[in-house]
Amino acid sequence: MRVLGLMSGTSADGVDAVLAELSGAPHRPRWRLLASAAVAYPPDLRRRLIALGQGDPLPSAEILELAEALTEQQAEAARACDPHGQAELVGCHGQTIWHRPPAAGRRGASWQLLQGPLLAELLDKPVVFDFRSADLALGGQGAPLVPATDAALLGGIGGWRAVLNLGGIANLTLLPPASGPDRNAPVRGWDCGPANTLLDLAVSQFSGGRLSFDADGTWARQGTIHEPLIARWLQEPYFRQPPPKSTGRESFGGPDLERRLRELAALTPDDRLAADALATLSSFAAAVVAADLNLQPRPLEVLVAGGGCRNGVLMEQLRRRCRGLAVRPLQELGIADCQREALAFALLAWWHHRGHPGSLPSVTGARQAAVLGVRVEPAGGASREASGGRRSQEASGA
Repeated sequence: MRVLGLMSGTSADGVDAVLAELSGAPHRPRWRLLASAAVAYPPDLRRRLIALGQGDPLPSAEILELAEALTEQQAEAARACDPHGQAELVGCHGQTIWHRPPAAGRRGASWQLLQGPLLAELLDKPVVFDFRSADLALGGQGAPLVPATDAALLGGIGGWRAVLNLGGIANLTLLPPASGPDRNAPVRGWDCGPANTLLDLAVSQFSGGRLSFDADGTWARQGTIHEPLIARWLQEPYFRQPPPKSTGRESFGGPDLERRLRELAALTPDDRLAADALATLSSFAAAVVAADLNLQPRPLEVLVAGGGCRNGVLMEQLRRRCRGLAVRPLQELGIADCQREALAFALLAWWHHRGHPGSLPSVTGARQAAVLGVRVEPAGGASREASGGRRSQEASGA
């Protein structure tokens, strides 16, 4: 089956799309990437999404218009990836606006902005979306969801294997060994903390909005890393909290950046603040991941994906702080850094189609695994007629 996966992460910089062919056993599918594309959000759309994701108030009418504009961008990315309409099904994550993990007897909730029925109509394809709600309803974090797909697509090696996403938020998957005493151990995974969210916000602020990211860490390379400050930040409650755990821009956004910049400003001259802040924040992102990787079980290798792969300083700091681990790009296994999460949501949509659970209680903390997502059909057009024909044949016993 050919499935289109669409993903926009915490960085809110655009939509990654993949067209994948999936077949075989759901728990270990045969897969092939047929095409991929990336479509950047227009600057004003990105600005409004980030503002809403950090809790800035917005009138209901503007939220509605934002949802429509975002859905149209998802459709544009889908057409760029699959111009001939080969996909039979679309899996779309939408854009996370707010994420509230469960805490103190209160269930979690998560809001992914998207108009699923509109996307189905724009593409004339069935769409699976709203992937987090079922796990949240079962007491889980609703995130991260990609560890389950990592386990299915990548499998194990001779020891524990880590898969790291350096997106807006850094998150980890730990895959048990293919053999040995830990071979039947559960897959683990959690959100480590900020990767690009604070960095990108700082770059935008220091450049007066001219830049949206620090290309290859060039600016950070000019600064001094304030290690004592990083050591203090690592003692904050979220980083000391054991998994399962998840987070997002609502915790590591503009207000959090301003607090950290005030602490940095007390340690560095004004003319050095920008470079020192970017150097320290890049190192902090790597230190957060390294601290989590130093927990047991310690993996043999770390496969890295996400936009942070293209930040030379961040990758250098990750390797420096993860001595003894092989740190290499996931792309070496045939999945580019911008393809991993889009492929994951293609697989999650296919699992929904097959009735296969897409969540892992060992990762999210839910009471049980669940089939994830909600499926909508296009309101009219060829897809509806085809699906109606199939249903008629099934009803008649054909």
